[in-house]
Amino acid sequence: MGPLLLALLTALGLRAEVLPPSNVSYSVVQICTLKWTWKPPENVSSSCDLEYSTDIAINGILQGKSEWSKKLFRVADVPMNKEVSLKVRSECKLDNATNPSDWAESLIPPKGVPDTEASNISCIWHNLKSMVCTWLRGKKASDRTKYTLYYWYEGLQSHQQCEDYHIHEGTFRCAFKFALAKSLYPTVNILVRGDSEEVRPICENKDPTTIVKPGTPKIVKLFNTNNGISIEWQQPDTFPSGCLVYEVEYKDSKSDTTTKIENRSNKTEIPSIHPKFKYTFKVRAKASLTCYSSQLWSDWSEEKSIGEESVNSDSTFYITLIVVIPLIVAVSTIILLVYLQRLKILILPPIPDPREILKRMFLEQNEDPQNYPKDGLVYAYDKLAKEEEINPVIWIEVLSFWLSYRPVGFCKNYSSSKTFDVIITAGKAVKLIYLI
Repeated sequence: MGPLLLALLTALGLRAEVLPPSNVSYSVVQICTLKWTWKPPENVSSSCDLEYSTDIAINGILQGKSEWSKKLFRVADVPMNKEVSLKVRSECKLDNATNPSDWAESLIPPKGVPDTEASNISCIWHNLKSMVCTWLRGKKASDRTKYTLYYWYEGLQSHQQCEDYHIHEGTFRCAFKFALAKSLYPTVNILVRGDSEEVRPICENKDPTTIVKPGTPKIVKLFNTNNGISIEWQQPDTFPSGCLVYEVEYKDSKSDTTTKIENRSNKTEIPSIHPKFKYTFKVRAKASLTCYSSQLWSDWSEEKSIGEESVNSDSTFYITLIVVIPLIVAVSTIILLVYLQRLKILILPPIPDPREILKRMFLEQNEDPQNYPKDGLVYAYDKLAKEEEINPVIWIEVLSFWLSYRPVGFCKNYSSSKTFDVIITAGKAVKLIYLI
């Protein structure tokens, strides 16, 4: 009945319709990898060449990955933090006699709370030896949330947990060994999930050929030649021959401008150099597009220099001048001030204060006058007179002759050419003042 009806509809120019597939379901093959299966529609003519069209939608948006196949399953890598659905329909391809069926759909909602999943996941394949992935905590995740990274690629029997795990200033980092044969570069599935059911898991698939970062080169030879400077560096031994390109950067000590050149071998020569300049070199590497699709450069090598002149000779000279000149000026100023002060003392000596002289003279302590020189009349009197009494006095001025009245021990051996003032008291004490 079915074939006859189909033939009749074809003769009438009408297109028959088939039913959609049934019992669409999914299963987890590996992390981030799902397998959908279905059953063929019922009441399909044996003469119908039945095929199935499948497409995947993320958050309701078709991804443009439609496939036609006679298989009753489809395997695909999907994210886990978004709503994923598989749409499948059937169609009889016999002479375009039937229209496609309606879509049958299998919907997979995400688990966990939105915005708790890890964010900014980034992975780098370091020197074809290890894969290093970093990520940040989700916006709505707790500060105590911990994440675990799992990975799988073709060749592993089951997914593996990343063990080399670190946290630094809010950035999560985990590294795992990823060294494969030089001709095999399978896609790596990365799953990051939290330590509770509330944290939403997230899956990402990484093509290792697009995230290759070579190891840092090492300069091993740097010497002068007749034509210039020759430089040679050690290349990473993990890459196939011809799969790396290099960038050499150098600068001289005068202009301090940098020059970059690309090279495919591990040595080169820099011509036209100045013999009195000092040159500084460094090298980095990148995977060649003939082998990989990565645009990541390695870290710069340690700088190496050649030449006699210091790179910062000019700046050092100017710094020395800036320090030495003010020092010389300061020392010269101090010397000049000291010299001027001494000159002032020589030209204008200080005048003694008479009040200070008299004060010292009358405040000295009393001592025996016999202990003083014979010409120390003023000091002798000060030591002898322990008490003073106020009495009537007589002033006698003696000029050019020897004093007729000489108290014992006072006027002896004094020249008559001097002028003396003699103060005579009532026998108690005598003060002799020598006037200059």
